[in-house]
Amino acid sequence: MKEKRITQHPILDVPERKEVEFLWNGRALRGYEGEMISSALVANDIHIFGHHPKDGSPQGLFCANGQCSQCLVIADGVPVKACMTPLQSGMLIESVEGLPELPADDEPVSPKKSPITDVDVLIIGAGPAGLSAAIELGRLGIDTLIIDDKDRVGGKLVLQTHKFFGSVEDSHAGTRGFEIASILEQEISELSSVRIWLNTTAVGVFSDGIIGAVTNKTYRMIRHKKLLVATGARERMLTFPGNTLPGVFGAGAFQTLVNRDLVKSSNRVFIIGGGNVGLIAGYHAIQAGIEVVGLAEALPQVGGYKVHADKLRRLGVPIFTSHTVVEAHGKDHVESVTIAALDEKWQIVPGSYKTFEIDTLLIAVGLTEVNEFYVKAKQWGMDAYVAGDAGEIAEASAAMFAGKIEGLKIARALGKTAEPIPQEWEEKAEILKSKPGKVSIKTPPASRSGVKPVFHCYQEIACNPCTSVCPENAIRTEGDVITGLPYIIDEEMCKGCMSCVAVCPGFAITLVDYRKDTQLPTVTLPYEIWKETVEVGQEVEVTDDDGNPLGTYPVKKVLSLKKKFPRTLLVQVQMEPEKAVKAIGIRVQHAEVRPTQTYEEALPMDEAIVCRCERVTAGEIRSAIRNGVRDINQLKAITRATMGACGSKTCRPMILRLFKEEGIDLDQVVDRVDRPLFVEVPIGTFAGVFGEEEDEQL
Repeated sequence: MKEKRITQHPILDVPERKEVEFLWNGRALRGYEGEMISSALVANDIHIFGHHPKDGSPQGLFCANGQCSQCLVIADGVPVKACMTPLQSGMLIESVEGLPELPADDEPVSPKKSPITDVDVLIIGAGPAGLSAAIELGRLGIDTLIIDDKDRVGGKLVLQTHKFFGSVEDSHAGTRGFEIASILEQEISELSSVRIWLNTTAVGVFSDGIIGAVTNKTYRMIRHKKLLVATGARERMLTFPGNTLPGVFGAGAFQTLVNRDLVKSSNRVFIIGGGNVGLIAGYHAIQAGIEVVGLAEALPQVGGYKVHADKLRRLGVPIFTSHTVVEAHGKDHVESVTIAALDEKWQIVPGSYKTFEIDTLLIAVGLTEVNEFYVKAKQWGMDAYVAGDAGEIAEASAAMFAGKIEGLKIARALGKTAEPIPQEWEEKAEILKSKPGKVSIKTPPASRSGVKPVFHCYQEIACNPCTSVCPENAIRTEGDVITGLPYIIDEEMCKGCMSCVAVCPGFAITLVDYRKDTQLPTVTLPYEIWKETVEVGQEVEVTDDDGNPLGTYPVKKVLSLKKKFPRTLLVQVQMEPEKAVKAIGIRVQHAEVRPTQTYEEALPMDEAIVCRCERVTAGEIRSAIRNGVRDINQLKAITRATMGACGSKTCRPMILRLFKEEGIDLDQVVDRVDRPLFVEVPIGTFAGVFGEEEDEQL
């Protein structure tokens, strides 16, 4: 079992967990009690969870977030989502081959009446926005209930090992995402008026003002005065041949396996999408000891922060801008991927195909709001609010501010406070949601004396922790605004404490010290990969901003400011002065990445699957559109697209995109009618046949 487990990590501690035995198709395997079935299977190197009844295609993990249904398995005779079902000792798990058989209905059931829980405020989602709102409400003593479908609070924060941007005072800048989740959890635990139900999925919003939810297998009804939807976002998918092969993950699923469940799901990954999600996922892969073969972005430049892209380049990851994915190859699992260059008209450049051997393809092409609960609540006339990615896709630091603001709005609406929304909150929220600004390359310091920080931060983003941690108050940002580029007021003020180097989320600050040797000054580089590769005396390849090698140098010293910035190593080397001011990274991937073969002809894009649940192709949908279909409900009747278990959560954005590609104005398209329930629920849950479950509260 340990082959696919992460047993050591440069950032994360490996917890003690109870090992249990379970059966997979009659074969005895071992996993950890309480981990999701999908993680236990992948840890045992099992990636095919079944085969689709329509075409026999292999089915495996994709979203790991309960949004799709591709990870369906049979657990103790019942169809369940593997990514949302905890493993238990002795569990009998089987792959889904064809249509799953339903359990026998041996005797009639007398339905039980579900209890109604009354609360002042119901918050759906225990991520950064929901928790931040609850803290504001709890401080005012307002009866608040948070529900979340995971087994812990924090949302996507628990998947983030990197340090956050923003400011130290307002959004915990310089602190890692999973640590921020713990901070918020602790604050919540001290508020007696706030309850949390974990493993509780909101499944429906009803016209009588009731929210239906399922805790484990028990159905509950919640009646609220105010509703806050903080359900986050789901990942977008792309249409390309091979897009549903096992091993083609959403980037969030990959982070869930690697950072939450400590499962080394891959050996060689390729990433499609150069936004922050894709760039960060690449960094997380390297921290987990996984090779990142490359990253492709369709735009001429990455859409995420330059510092995130620079981190990958310095580590040895090639980034292919103006490139797109053409096809994922493999029979039962992805084995290689082909990408190609795009011209200025977004057409594939002939002869530009490149194919790389991989075992995992990460799709990170953006997010879409999980807002169906909010939309339906407003339709039924509820007093509903929305915060975080459910309202607008942005960074987690922005979600925290949005939650604070909406929490105070709700408190005002309940008459629990007359305090106005601070204008600075609104202003900071807008700043934190802002896109990366212009890039300005700065000339490094010319003087070769004393000790001084060198800033490799060239892009205007909302981030300034370096100004907060400097004990000399020597660092400022241009214009004294959070998006300004950092600079030092007076080089003579720096005492060489290295705090700015250690705190920087972008690893964009180094320290150059000429005090002992002006001919070979000491350069302090931030490093958060494997400490075994930077032990004193080892030769390391040092790179510049763009990942170009500056030379190989022996490590002189490795430090860590453990009390303030644990897990960040400060690696010191001595370099020539002209190179010292350029040095910023340590390369860890040294092998040159070469395409494995020449790819001459792509499969038709119309063969790509759009609707995963019903295996409907892009070609089938295009054909219907060209035949005059302008109503997604009609499209469903003709092709079965959107009819599957996920309720069109994954295919709807791609269908709308196909309408646009066919030249149809989306104003002419009738959207699908939402199902009364947004999530699949066994009938027995509504009937109350599974027994009462205890509330899971903090």
